[in-house]
Amino acid sequence: MTSLLRLCVFVLLALLAFAANSVLCRLALNDGLIDPAQFTTWRLLSGAVTLVLLCLFQSLKHQQNDLKATWLEGSWLSAFALFIYALGFSYAYVTLSTGMGALILFGAVQLTLILFAVWAGQKLVWLEWLGLAIAFAGFVYLVLPTLSSPSLFGFVLMTLAGVAWGLYTWRGKISAKPLFATTSNFVRTIPMIMVALLVIHFYNDEPESAQLEGIILAVTSGAIMSGLGYAIWYAVLPYLSASIAAVLQLLVPIIATIGGVFFAKESITLHLVIATLSVLGGVLLVIIARKRTPKNA
Repeated sequence: MTSLLRLCVFVLLALLAFAANSVLCRLALNDGLIDPAQFTTWRLLSGAVTLVLLCLFQSLKHQQNDLKATWLEGSWLSAFALFIYALGFSYAYVTLSTGMGALILFGAVQLTLILFAVWAGQKLVWLEWLGLAIAFAGFVYLVLPTLSSPSLFGFVLMTLAGVAWGLYTWRGKISAKPLFATTSNFVRTIPMIMVALLVIHFYNDEPESAQLEGIILAVTSGAIMSGLGYAIWYAVLPYLSASIAAVLQLLVPIIATIGGVFFAKESITLHLVIATLSVLGGVLLVIIARKRTPKNA
């Protein structure tokens, strides 16, 4: 498998994991199977456990003690961004419609990554700006039928989640060992989870009990889609520019919608076709523009 093909496969796997995460979160929270705090707790804990086991397996396989190296690859800043994203996303999801939540989240992610790129001295050429605009317009067109007035609480939380995910993505561009970095970041969220649970319990004396189905959905989201998916995402980020990393994530709602066509027997509409072609066209323009741009730009 060539390096380019491998990169494309890993990017697709990461985006599929992101789309699956949204579906699992919606199933768990919208049906009242688990509350946002418990969903986030099970999600991050299961992700941490899975990743630690993978690192231990790798250490035994290579007969090396990589535990210290694993810990040092992560950072408290990245872990905090991951924690804020996961908790904010879960709580915002129960107060916003699917379309509005996606619009706020991905809008914040796009803006955060582009601002980081400009701050770092990267220059986006006009073709990149055009591609980003076309892709985002296609994304807005996709979610337009489900938009409704957002609650202020949900808007603030989802915006914070988007900014945090943008920061977490940006931090991944400097990761030398993606599996170790992701593992360390997930493990570092554990004390943050404990503090958050204490605060939430203080204000809510009678928390709702989680149903087994909700816990299973949260663990699946954490162990597979988040833990493994984020490790794959960290593996590809060093090879992507900020503009490409930003615009690629607009494909997530498209993938989720197409998944509904195949697995939920939803119909293929002209609306879906137009939105898909617009986002794909915008992504292609950004990729072409980045390939034409000198390396030092």
